[in-house]
Amino acid sequence: SSHLQKKRRAATARRQHLKSAMLQLAVTEIEKEAAAKEVEKQNYLAERCPPLSLPGSMQELQELCKKLHAKIESVDEDRYDTEVKLQKTNKELEDLSQKLFDLRGKFKRPPLRRVRMSADAMLRALLGSKHKVCMDLRANLKQVKKEDTEKEKDLRDVGDWRKNIEEKSGMEGRKKMFEAGE
Repeated sequence: SSHLQKKRRAATARRQHLKSAMLQLAVTEIEKEAAAKEVEKQNYLAERCPPLSLPGSMQELQELCKKLHAKIESVDEDRYDTEVKLQKTNKELEDLSQKLFDLRGKFKRPPLRRVRMSADAMLRALLGSKHKVCMDLRANLKQVKKEDTEKEKDLRDVGDWRKNIEEKSGMEGRKKMFEAGE
């Protein structure tokens, strides 16, 4: 058993090593992603917001202010549109997750396990109250009694059934049956 314990310890150690390696990998991936996002942000800002150069004359300053004001308005409209879209999407998400929750609540799937079940019980489960026919095959089997075996012996002694039929056919046969009291 010590060999088995060593094997288990080795497997556990290997699992722990793999777990820590995966965590380390995840941390480096997250760091890379954050750095890439920062670079993307800087590029976007550099493209959208060129460095400001202030002109000397008052008229040029007023023109610049008008341009900036117009830009601020257009950006604000975009921001508003994006916000509305986001709210709409969040609402849809909430509705869908509520639907999911409701469905999960209604149809809770039970843990299934194998069950030995008679044909009778299966029919009852499938058909419910409509199920009247008894399918318990063992109960429907006739019980063999001593008398039955004696009757069978008598029948065997009668011999070939064809001969028996021939004897009982026609008026002569009916007469014999009537006399025998069959």
